[in-house]
Amino acid sequence: MFLFAALSFLVFLGKSTAQTCTGVINSLDDVAAAVKCTTVILNGFTVPAGQGLTLNLLEGSTVDMQGDISFGNLSWAGPLFTISGKSIAFNGNAHIFDGGGPFYWDGLGGNGGLLKPAPMMKIKISGVYSNVTVINAPERAYSVSNPGPLVMTDLLVDDSQGDFPNDQSNGLPAGHNTDGFDCSTTNLVIQNSVVKNQDDCLAINKGSNITFTGNLCSGGHGISVGSIASDVVVNDIFITNNTVVNSDQALRIKMDATSTNSSISNITYAGNTATGMRQFGVLFDQSYPSTLKTPGNGVNLSGVNFILPVTKLTVNDDAERLAINCGIGSCIGTWDLSLLDIEGGVAGPINNFTGVVGFSDLLLKRSKIDGLYIRSLA
Repeated sequence: MFLFAALSFLVFLGKSTAQTCTGVINSLDDVAAAVKCTTVILNGFTVPAGQGLTLNLLEGSTVDMQGDISFGNLSWAGPLFTISGKSIAFNGNAHIFDGGGPFYWDGLGGNGGLLKPAPMMKIKISGVYSNVTVINAPERAYSVSNPGPLVMTDLLVDDSQGDFPNDQSNGLPAGHNTDGFDCSTTNLVIQNSVVKNQDDCLAINKGSNITFTGNLCSGGHGISVGSIASDVVVNDIFITNNTVVNSDQALRIKMDATSTNSSISNITYAGNTATGMRQFGVLFDQSYPSTLKTPGNGVNLSGVNFILPVTKLTVNDDAERLAINCGIGSCIGTWDLSLLDIEGGVAGPINNFTGVVGFSDLLLKRSKIDGLYIRSLA
């Protein structure tokens, strides 16, 4: 009886200590002890080359950054930072994680050259993750796979230094494959954030109930669902009130040509704006990684919705306003695009799909045969 009571007291004491203490991290040596507390102070330091900073947090923990974190330069797979836990409140207080991108950037990203730590930031928490600045990601910035509802807010990803060539990139922008947010998850909100990069601002690879709202995307490939591989389900995605500037396209759904047994449904766009689109306003393509080539038909795409407020995009003179490239029978239903307004550029193709209605290009250029509209490829 006494032994049981003593053990119970020790368990209670340990739980109480974990809930009330404050752990301070000034180096990797401090991490193991600090994460036993539910209040963690993350001060600034440099993580040694070839090592990552990993925080496996107790449920309900609060983390406050009080300094900038940089990482020693070494060719390795990464990630540089990993955080896991449930019901976490992480406040970066506008402090910086610096990935040291210029050491790695060679214009190739993950397609060759130097092995780069990717992702730079691996987020595996539920709760709130806020006020963090990431600069110079070697390749992909964030990978998000939260175990429960997560709000990511007021973040900055700035890889704009990679827009310029260096002595390793053969005249190409040195940064490549620098996705802002790669998401394979459910119950996620990313809001009020800025991404300056050379690839997708957002890439949703699988998952559901994902909202991307009030963000600014600059310089890269715009906002993407995909790429979609085999045996993947994506549904209930909300892309609203974002601004895209000086990018290849504003809105894209990219599906691998070789994919099988996958589906995408209920993708809702509202109130997005874009200027300076270089290639497309909107691109839905089932021939990835090619563009507007022979499409596959292993991904069913349905329920593409544009709702109020109107999405207004402006594309460059030689860009295509809207291009849809479907495998036979793979694009399903009726898509009302009357609340999509794209100015500039030229009309793009709509291949193997007759379900688009309401878009201005189609109202101006159509031939009516037996009640169906055949869209020109011009």
